[in-house]
Amino acid sequence: MPGGLLTDLYELNMAVSYLRRGMTGPATFSLFVRRLPAERGFLIAAGLEDCLAFLEQFAFTAADIAWLTESRRFREPDLEALRRLRFTGDVWAVPEGTAVFAGEPLVEVTAPIAEAQLAETVLLNHITFQTSIASKAARCALAARGAQLVDFSFRRTQGIEAGLAVARASAIAGFTATSNTEAARRYGLAAAGTMAHSYVESFGSEERAFTAFAEDFPGSTTFLVDTYDTEQGVHAAIDVALRLRLPGPVGVRLDSGDLATLAMRARRLLDDAALPDARIFASGGLDEHAIAALVARGAPIDAYGVGTKMGVSADAPYLDSAYKLVAYRGRPVMKLSQGKATWPGAKQVHRGRAGDQLSLREESGPRGHEPLLTEVMRDGRRLGPPEPLAQARRRCAASLAGLPATARTLRKPTPVPVTISPALAALRRQLVRDLSGRLDAEPRLAAPARP
Repeated sequence: MPGGLLTDLYELNMAVSYLRRGMTGPATFSLFVRRLPAERGFLIAAGLEDCLAFLEQFAFTAADIAWLTESRRFREPDLEALRRLRFTGDVWAVPEGTAVFAGEPLVEVTAPIAEAQLAETVLLNHITFQTSIASKAARCALAARGAQLVDFSFRRTQGIEAGLAVARASAIAGFTATSNTEAARRYGLAAAGTMAHSYVESFGSEERAFTAFAEDFPGSTTFLVDTYDTEQGVHAAIDVALRLRLPGPVGVRLDSGDLATLAMRARRLLDDAALPDARIFASGGLDEHAIAALVARGAPIDAYGVGTKMGVSADAPYLDSAYKLVAYRGRPVMKLSQGKATWPGAKQVHRGRAGDQLSLREESGPRGHEPLLTEVMRDGRRLGPPEPLAQARRRCAASLAGLPATARTLRKPTPVPVTISPALAALRRQLVRDLSGRLDAEPRLAAPARP
């Protein structure tokens, strides 16, 4: 999808103004999160793949130009300039699955200023949303302590495309499957699903429903056992599994009630029936805190279906993200706005055992630190094929394992400290002095006389 109109109007206004004035110099924009949400000790970078796909395809279609023509907002030369516009810039980014912290750039774009400006809205959309979801999903994975997690969020995500993005972002964070079959097809994920209460109700009895389902799907049968009475449902599932001698793994799904107590009772019943390999699957309003509580109680749950609260990142549904100009035509720039001042220049993040350092791009970083941002696009083209999702998942697991326990904890976490390199700090001080002096030298309008 070319996406020329996938932007905010003020981006178009600025781009046209740049082009009218021949402002085609390279501009560097930095995309970062100003501060972490409460109860977050880290974020997991996600959304980069969609950003790169967007930039490679970026163009104004004939339909886009026709609509702009009808709006009569821009002149014909402006429209012609937009018709020819493509993204020709470079992108440096933190690879997906990497833990990141406030103030650290996730993506930096360098391109002719109109191109870089028009990329802002979509890049912020992809990175902000998918990073928030991957971070929530990673917390669920930490809470689950090795139990499997399945994305159940599709029916509750805020839009169809959001549902697809959630399936991918949660897979990066360690979820092993999704109920979303299109996401499974598109991203090569495992699809997972059992049955609904409506299926059980339609047969009039659990035994008839379970028998029909087992006959149709004998290789992998999970019975939803809480439609009426959960313990009776488990008994019915055991009876059907033993009577049909099912060849594949058998499971029971608990979707309501005291999940820990019910799981313990179900485990005893399954073991007593000589079904020690039968799995217990839990779902129903779960998030990382609910999962952690179940784990703490010793609930013998093998897998969790996590839906709404992960799919919308319920406790932190947005990030305070920004996409700010940090250099133009080789000149570092910054904002001085109170509470929103920025760090100038193209940057790098160097990671070490004791914490991260935010540096200028050309700096080598402290000894023992590794750079996080890598060049992923040059002259508008990716430098390699799309990364396999499994690689991002492995990176996420390793990145989480490398964090201190104080950053991973679910309650009152302490993020890893991020220091500023001496060179970057010196550049900022110099720019503040220069900008302050320039502002002081500008003539000020006199206050209007009182009548």
